[in-house]
Amino acid sequence: MKQIKETAYAKINLGLDILVKREDGYHEVSMIMQSVGLSDEVVISKGNGIQISCNLHNLSCGPDNLAYRAAALLAGHCNIIPNVHIALNKKIFLAAGLAGGSSDAAAVLRGLNRYWELNLENYELEQLAAQLGSDIPFCIEGGTMLATGRGEVLTKLKDMPETWLVLAKPRGLEVSTAWVYQHFDRGRVVHAPCIWQLEAYLREGGQAITPYMGNVLETATIPAHPVIASIKAAMLGAGAYYALMSGSGPTVFGLTADKETAERVQQALTDFDVETAITTTIGRRK
Repeated sequence: MKQIKETAYAKINLGLDILVKREDGYHEVSMIMQSVGLSDEVVISKGNGIQISCNLHNLSCGPDNLAYRAAALLAGHCNIIPNVHIALNKKIFLAAGLAGGSSDAAAVLRGLNRYWELNLENYELEQLAAQLGSDIPFCIEGGTMLATGRGEVLTKLKDMPETWLVLAKPRGLEVSTAWVYQHFDRGRVVHAPCIWQLEAYLREGGQAITPYMGNVLETATIPAHPVIASIKAAMLGAGAYYALMSGSGPTVFGLTADKETAERVQQALTDFDVETAITTTIGRRK
């Protein structure tokens, strides 16, 4: 039986700045997005209509699932009657600011492009992806990119050198992206990332980038969930050379010089009720 497998990588934000709220309700952003090795697996095979299954029983597999919506969108765009089963094997933390659902949707678009032998280019998939969500276009190729507009206008950057990191998400804590943007107040921003300098130093990697990193959404999320600040402090105390919230949260990532330091940072988080993973940054899909 024909079967297509795709890997859906998580993302972090090395820098995230909010420029202005647009008339259409979205926010104009400037951010550096980076793929990391923590991933879900998406397996596509023959099915009846659009069928979604998942290893997590608490995840909806109906028409509101982004993977389902991606399949329906591509089928409609290409005038295909879909008969596919899409199995999601999820390892990316849920509702974490790591683009897990977005990456799954991107993997579905890539996978069905191969399964149905459509031969669409990545830019065509990215245009479709933008109809589903702001992070999904980035997840088509991943790697290291500058994202502007509402996040869908992408500029490819040279891949960041492989860097070890620890991801930590407070267990059971889910943060609404809409709530975070609603409560974001530029007046409270103490350190906004310098995106153009961050972009320039990325090719060097390591600690050269840290003075220019930042996430302005921390000003909304951390006051509501102070544990995020505590996790950041614990990471830094254990040897991470930088710690930052990813996206709208609540996941925190800590950058480390090597795997051994990452393991030490992970161990230092045992007093917190968190899901953790050690991984590395990864390059763009070839």
